Amino acid sequence: MADRVVPGPVDSSACIREAVCVHTKKIYSSCRDKDCVEDLRVYPTVSSQNVLDGALSVRPKAAELLSAAVNVEEISFNRGYYTVDIAYFYRCTGECVPGGQAVTGLAIFNKRVILFGSEGSVKVYSSDGESTTQADQPVGVVEAVDPIALNMQITESGGARSDERAPEVPANILAAFGEALVFNGAAHYWYCTLGQFSLVRLERDSQLVIPVYNYSLPENECVGSSDDDPCTLFGRIRFPVEEFYPPDRLDQNESYRALVQ
Repeated sequence: MADRVVPGPVDSSACIREAVCVHTKKIYSSCRDKDCVEDLRVYPTVSSQNVLDGALSVRPKAAELLSAAVNVEEISFNRGYYTVDIAYFYRCTGECVPGGQAVTGLAIFNKRVILFGSEGSVKVYSSDGESTTQADQPVGVVEAVDPIALNMQITESGGARSDERAPEVPANILAAFGEALVFNGAAHYWYCTLGQFSLVRLERDSQLVIPVYNYSLPENECVGSSDDDPCTLFGRIRFPVEEFYPPDRLDQNESYRALVQ
């Protein structure tokens, strides 16, 4: 099996067995972004708002991307191009000064990009019972990591930015906080600055002809246990020494997050 081709870089001497037609999603255009979002309003939970009202300042602790809503709309004046509107929903965590009490809240970042997605007017039907698919628009896909919490601050509610309208928040996002959020009527308003990395693309269902080298068969054998005794299985697990003895030093280049710590 020395001449077997596996996924990865292909040698020029490899022999293509056949050309096959596959149904997949073709990416028509994509982009990457590095957004630094300043002065993003954070809507705290009720208990967190009580802490913020008595605080002098707030330090950034963490930010978690809960979800992203994606909407694609055609641009009438530019054929084949579409706007991709994205709403990022974050759970932000800070530490108030004085006291060091943790506060939590919701932040929303709205972003729009323009990408080429080609044209199509076909309707798709299938025999598996799924509903009809209207394939006249491409599908917008967003890949994003948890943002970096760069800065946080609190201001008096009478400031110039205090007249913001309460946003529309999906029920599943509200449920993620476990208590109600405060959108207006607070003594202090909370703002944050986040760093967000993302990839955005437009794709369509397509039939493509691709070269085939061979069937893809797993090389590794499945590892399992037929023992019913859980202690027997536990006894085969290596002791995690590194969890009890932290390293003497850390490589600061291991993660981009280390640059802002």
